[in-house]
Amino acid sequence: MAIQGALPVAFGTVFPHGAFALGVEAVTNFETKRPEVDRETGLPLWAVEVIDADPNARGKAKSVKVKVAAEVCPTLPDEVAGLPFRPVEFEGMSVMPYVDDNGRRPRVAYSLRARGLKAPGAGARRGAAKDAA
Repeated sequence: MAIQGALPVAFGTVFPHGAFALGVEAVTNFETKRPEVDRETGLPLWAVEVIDADPNARGKAKSVKVKVAAEVCPTLPDEVAGLPFRPVEFEGMSVMPYVDDNGRRPRVAYSLRARGLKAPGAGARRGAAKDAA
């Protein structure tokens, strides 16, 4: 099969109404309490908690975490006057489906990754892993 690993996806496909960043934290391994690293790049992983701006998003789908592999903690975009949260756009997104069997019955869930983040409409990448040549 040609498809292996995460599937590339456009930001607008995942967040058609946009997204708002709440914060960033290092991803740590629950058992070892050590920082998690990206398997492909070897860089530390950071979790950006975001609110999906889709008015129809409910429950667990309203707030999600997008993991970003970067040497240092990604910098969130600047605050925007009149908004309670920081609008954010992710670059180089990918989605990895998996079976979540922690509930009463198994369900398909998705792990979101990105190479970097930026303010909507901005060109510069923030906290992005360096692209391999």
